[in-house]
Amino acid sequence: MVAPRLIIKKSPLQTIGEEQTQNPYTELLVLKAHHDIVRFLVQLDEYRFASAGDDGIVVVWNAQTGEKLLELNGHTQKITAIITFPSLEVCEEKNQLILTASADRTVIVWDCDTGRQVQKVSCFQSTVKCLIVLQRLDIWLSGGNDLCVWNRKLDLLCKTSHLSDTGISALIEIPKNCVVAAVGKELIIFRLVTPTGESLEWDILEIKRLLDHQDNILSLVNINDLSFVTGSHVGEMIIWNILDWTVQARECNFWDPSAQLDTQQEIKLCQKPNDISIHHFTWDEENVFAAVGRGLYVYNLQMKRVIACQKTAHDSSVLHIAKLPNRQLISCSEDGSVRIWELREKQQLAAEPVPTGFFNMWGFGRVNKQASQPVKKQQENATPCSLELIGDLIGHSSSVEMFLYFEDHGLVTCSADHLIILWKNGERESGLRSLKLFQKLEENGDLHLAV
Repeated sequence: MVAPRLIIKKSPLQTIGEEQTQNPYTELLVLKAHHDIVRFLVQLDEYRFASAGDDGIVVVWNAQTGEKLLELNGHTQKITAIITFPSLEVCEEKNQLILTASADRTVIVWDCDTGRQVQKVSCFQSTVKCLIVLQRLDIWLSGGNDLCVWNRKLDLLCKTSHLSDTGISALIEIPKNCVVAAVGKELIIFRLVTPTGESLEWDILEIKRLLDHQDNILSLVNINDLSFVTGSHVGEMIIWNILDWTVQARECNFWDPSAQLDTQQEIKLCQKPNDISIHHFTWDEENVFAAVGRGLYVYNLQMKRVIACQKTAHDSSVLHIAKLPNRQLISCSEDGSVRIWELREKQQLAAEPVPTGFFNMWGFGRVNKQASQPVKKQQENATPCSLELIGDLIGHSSSVEMFLYFEDHGLVTCSADHLIILWKNGERESGLRSLKLFQKLEENGDLHLAV
């Protein structure tokens, strides 16, 4: 028997020089307030955001100055979900509220303008892992081992029976008073029954279970008025019709098992088991952007195909992505980096085959298995786009969990190193400082003397 030969394969990670001319984020502020992993960031308004994590604390920050505005203490264990709770349009008081769920099996409503704890719910039988607000109905839902429906006063309106010990991992709202819950490898469609003249009671009914995934669902998001998308631990990606819940497209072949062990029994350390987990999606009117293992993929909704990819965008799993203006994309990873990409059209189409095993038309036809066969037809159908690295933000010393983008105030990142970093547009900040200086000189009369 031939002994396995260990091969450490060099990572094909794209790099960028020190002079990142297209990267605007040349200044940073390090914000310290947490004592454990910071997992969540939520935008409150145009200039404020809140952070939360494993220390059970919620901190409200000024995104422009980095000033710590409030510290909200009330949970005794790590925070597992956070969401804004908008005020009613008819309500005179427009205080910004947020909901936080914790492993201490409580949910707290906070007033982010005053720091006051408005109310606390402590009747949960399991940890709440996700929260969703249905503003149209003025209710919110909590997902744990069951699904509960609450009103603004925190009255329990109705709930489901016990669904699973693993709990609900994600929730989205879809039309016809329905919600979709990801429970393990299943999607469960629930319909909310609102009070009528005949009955004043709320109810929640299970309508259908979708069993198309083979492994646990990690991501679930709405992408437009017609579709939502799910991604699983083993790289299954499915686009669903939002009205009839049928499969519009799928891809279940992210990983070629033959790459694990070849005929010489080589063990390739570069092929990690989580290299195909789909952790996050983002989207725009044209495309769905998927974080698949360490890579990024851009799927065009109209063409029903991938138009660009970076198989190794980071050294470790990509945890969060977001689409920016000007065809730009930002990604963060377990490797501690934050990278900025630009979707570009290639000048000339490279004469190379479309990668097999990665979004091969999502079930709309099969890729020819003969690798040596000419790929003229594939080239004719290929779209000349690429994801080009234009910025690499190095500041965190551990996994970057997520980030927020403020158009006027920069980028906010949070990390397992307990820190939050506020990345600033250096050119913009320099201009603002100069403007403030001139205003101060003008107020003091020094500007006239200098002239």
